[in-house]
Amino acid sequence: MDPFLGLRRPADLQPLPVPGHHPVLAAKIAAEIDAGGPITFARFMELALYDIEGGYYSAEEARPGRAGDFITAPEAHPIFGWALARQVHELWELLDRPNPFVIREHGAGTGALILGVLEGLSREVSPLLGALRYQPVEVEPRRIDALAGRLRAAGHGTRLDLGSDAGGAAVTGLVLANEVLDALPVHRIRGLAGGAIEELFVTHRGADFEEEAGPPSTQALPDRLAAEGIALRPGQEAEVCLAVDGWVRAAAAELRRGLLLLIDYGHPAAELYDPIRRPRGTLLAYQHHRAVDNPFQSVGRQDLTAHVDMTAVEAAANRAGLPTVGITTQSELLVSLGAGDLLAGLRDQPGATVEGYLAGRAALVRMLDPAAMGRFRVMAFGSGLPPGARLRGLEFRLPPR
Repeated sequence: MDPFLGLRRPADLQPLPVPGHHPVLAAKIAAEIDAGGPITFARFMELALYDIEGGYYSAEEARPGRAGDFITAPEAHPIFGWALARQVHELWELLDRPNPFVIREHGAGTGALILGVLEGLSREVSPLLGALRYQPVEVEPRRIDALAGRLRAAGHGTRLDLGSDAGGAAVTGLVLANEVLDALPVHRIRGLAGGAIEELFVTHRGADFEEEAGPPSTQALPDRLAAEGIALRPGQEAEVCLAVDGWVRAAAAELRRGLLLLIDYGHPAAELYDPIRRPRGTLLAYQHHRAVDNPFQSVGRQDLTAHVDMTAVEAAANRAGLPTVGITTQSELLVSLGAGDLLAGLRDQPGATVEGYLAGRAALVRMLDPAAMGRFRVMAFGSGLPPGARLRGLEFRLPPR
């Protein structure tokens, strides 16, 4: 999620009640600790976000949006989807116009992204619309019903594919995840003298959860740091997402031909584990568009997120057989795809209003701002693309033609 967009300035802040823990979930976590001792933070985060009874993302309502705890770029304005539609159309052309062409979106949420993409294709009268099939993937199945209703209301119900293969069998097209990887469970670690590390586990005292240090729960933690050439300083805290390997491997297996496109807030390992810039790691919680530095507050009722290790993601994709097509920033992607022209069209189109144009401009500025959403990373991995294929959205990082 965006660590800046939507957060209010201190002068604007009004005291808000702090929600208590989800009672069933908090009791379940405490019982697991009582039965087996302190648990890893990754296990705590898995339960806090995804537990079927009380996890944050298992609530029936989708969380992104102005009424939720954070706003994603597609929620801010459909211009994001309009721009991405141009990349989707180009990919379809590069693959020689397959029919069907599938977009499988992980973390589909409210459907804001796919609705923007479909509207963008419609605005440009793309023939891809006749071949496109959309497969949403969500941790909470009840949300799919609401998303399907929005697609049907927008006239795109026939493009929705909820068949038995949705979310499983390999497809030709685009496998997409926007702000998904930052919510995968992470282990919390701390540097010790001599280059060793300890892990920060989760225990509880009554109704309060807290950290307790101990030896690493798995050799995979120091192995990951060693593979990336990272040595934490004594006292430096950080997060390691081991779950990203399996997630990327599974996503790669979903792609027969096309593109795996990942958009998230992340950094190469050397930047992510910089002891000067991030001596306490990147873990944050979010409530009501506000950052909270206590992950043990309001368990099940606040989002938890950590910046993505791009080095680990790229290595996992490459091991899974998907070569890197390119890596860029969200700002560069949108500029390369002509977001400025789309904004001008919003001003000049029939029936345009000053209010509508200004809203679109303000949203696009936030999407491009390098101090906010503009520095989100866009990572593209391909399968079966023509030799030497170039993607328009990556032009900023590609060598001159």
